[in-house]
Amino acid sequence: MKATFIGKENSVVEFDMLFENEEIEKQINKVYLAERGKFSIDGFRKGKAPRKVIEARYGKGVFLEDAVNEMVSDAYPDAVAQLVIRPVATPKIEIKEYNEGENMIVNIKVTVRPEFTPGEYKGVETDKIEPEVTDAQVDAEIEKLQKRNSRILEVERPAQMGDTLTIDFMGFIGEDQFDGGTATDQELELGSNTFIPGFEEQLVGAGVGDDVEVKVTFPEDYSSEDLAGKDAVFKVKVHKIKETEKPELDDEFAKDVSEFDTLDELKEDFRKKLMEDAKNKAEYDMKTAIIDIVYDRTELDVPEDMVEAQITEMAEEIDMQMKYQGLSLPDYLKYMGKTMEEYRKELKPDAYKKMKTRLIIDEIAKLEELEATPGEIDDEIKGMAEHYNIEYDELKNQFTADNIEIISQDIRNRKAIQLMFDEAVFK
Repeated sequence: MKATFIGKENSVVEFDMLFENEEIEKQINKVYLAERGKFSIDGFRKGKAPRKVIEARYGKGVFLEDAVNEMVSDAYPDAVAQLVIRPVATPKIEIKEYNEGENMIVNIKVTVRPEFTPGEYKGVETDKIEPEVTDAQVDAEIEKLQKRNSRILEVERPAQMGDTLTIDFMGFIGEDQFDGGTATDQELELGSNTFIPGFEEQLVGAGVGDDVEVKVTFPEDYSSEDLAGKDAVFKVKVHKIKETEKPELDDEFAKDVSEFDTLDELKEDFRKKLMEDAKNKAEYDMKTAIIDIVYDRTELDVPEDMVEAQITEMAEEIDMQMKYQGLSLPDYLKYMGKTMEEYRKELKPDAYKKMKTRLIIDEIAKLEELEATPGEIDDEIKGMAEHYNIEYDELKNQFTADNIEIISQDIRNRKAIQLMFDEAVFK
């Protein structure tokens, strides 16, 4: 096989691949042997008809298309290497010249990684974000811990804010009961603001066994157009009232729930953890700001094929996330009254930005000759093995060269981002 470059336009490279007749015949015969079992010819047992007989019945090209696809697939990596191009999409294949018994020329058009120069990425000026932890944040964490160690007790007194009620309710607009407004044995924490505004407040003071009429107005922006802005009455039956008995926040509490002897020590531990999180968040936000500045400085037209591939990847990730919740993306779109085409258009701006950002960071890593060491790759695989609770050797043995390259590229890109961060000027 010989590859001949023809030209490049808008990140699409065109080239020819020449295959000699001997190679073509060999591949056609290979396809014939693999596919002859599909053909039934009178006078021959199924799968035993000679190639010439099948071609006479179904046409000379009956095996040609598959043969060409196989030849191109096998020779394509060599052609890419010969021409020193970086394809980013599936090639479009067309037989350009071919007569039986002669050589064949196959024309290839493929989108390649665009050539560009990243905008200035060293010495980027941006605001410095100082990590901060307030007493209120520490207290909020202590309160969460206090709540997790609280006891829930049924009480007979009137309901108060903070209590959890078990209720039945039926919703009415005028005299008509509306869909979705009925529930039995529903738990509701008063003050959680999980129900319509005004609903929870009207249950304060109610007792076990009480029937309460709750009058509310649905918000104008309510998700159901049939209910938005309308007055409603809920007939509520109170079955249970439960209060949360919280432990005292003192040194004994700290000893019971942690390895610390005093409440102050426990608070200081929370402060350190929150500060570590705040530092990581601040660094992430500053790195994002730097990347956005370099993004705006870089002139780059991302090929449509790359954007479409990114949209597909994003849609597949969203579909997978929805399936964990018992839903699928097609079901969701049907419920929302949208087509997949409309949804893909909505994803396009984000997909374009993600792909352009990825190309910029890839190119910076290449320009800076950043590499992933074997040790770094191993550490990455060990982390994945630990995350998925799989033995390291078992996971590593499943990795292909492509998998390793993806890991290596991620490491190189992280190094490129760190380089921009280290070289930045913070105001």
